[in-house]
Amino acid sequence: MNNDGGMGIYSFLQPVADIIEKVITALYQLTVAIGFPSYALAIIMISILIKIILYPLMQKQMKSTMNMQEVQPKLEYLQKKYKNNPEKMNEEVMKLYKEYDINPMAGCLPLLIQMPILIGLFAALRQYDFQPLEHAAFFWIPNLGEKDPFFILPVLVALTMFLQQKISMATTPSAAENPTMKTMLYVMPAMMLFVCWSMPAGLCLYWAFFSILSIVQQFFMNKQKRKEMEARAEREAAEKEKRIAEKKAKMTAKKATAGKAKKKEVTETEPAVEEHEE
Repeated sequence: MNNDGGMGIYSFLQPVADIIEKVITALYQLTVAIGFPSYALAIIMISILIKIILYPLMQKQMKSTMNMQEVQPKLEYLQKKYKNNPEKMNEEVMKLYKEYDINPMAGCLPLLIQMPILIGLFAALRQYDFQPLEHAAFFWIPNLGEKDPFFILPVLVALTMFLQQKISMATTPSAAENPTMKTMLYVMPAMMLFVCWSMPAGLCLYWAFFSILSIVQQFFMNKQKRKEMEARAEREAAEKEKRIAEKKAKMTAKKATAGKAKKKEVTETEPAVEEHEE
């Protein structure tokens, strides 16, 4: 191993890089054992392992993000309704978050966990001594420790990120119309393209494959979300009909009570009229 890859201000993550190097070596040895020696396959296996480890957090993050997109119109309504009463607005927003199982911090946690992994993988690939070097090749890429000479993987990372965000917005029309969401749909992939442009190809391979796995996960999350939205719509429609029926019943009862009171008043005044006539 060559440890002069340098992590600069990220030197405190060198232990993470050392662990990732050992994992790469172990998984490479596994590919040798199965008769298909490939560092690229070892990196793909790392992305699968990380996806499995982060699956519960990613599931919660995706669900929370989709729920946040769904309630956006309701949030805007609350902001307008209670614009002069911030305390009441916060109280109602918290109730809405609780009803839809939204955790505003859920979206940050998976990314925060992945950042040390990404930085560690970056350092590990820069300092890794690929032996034999021919096993570090990946189709058009001669060495996974160097940048993609044709920049295909960075473009693939950006495309998969764009596709994942597009799919996540598919279940909620309000999200697709939100100017902020529209901007993020294009800005985030562009940023990833810029970041990955000079990164080691192995890191881009890891991120692209991780994103593909995330797209598959998002696809099944969308199916589940559609079922939840249909069930919620049916429940809300039933509750609305119940409220209308209760309101009509109250109005009918109020009219009946008013009618009885009027009839009683007429009945009580009739003898007085008769006595006057006499």
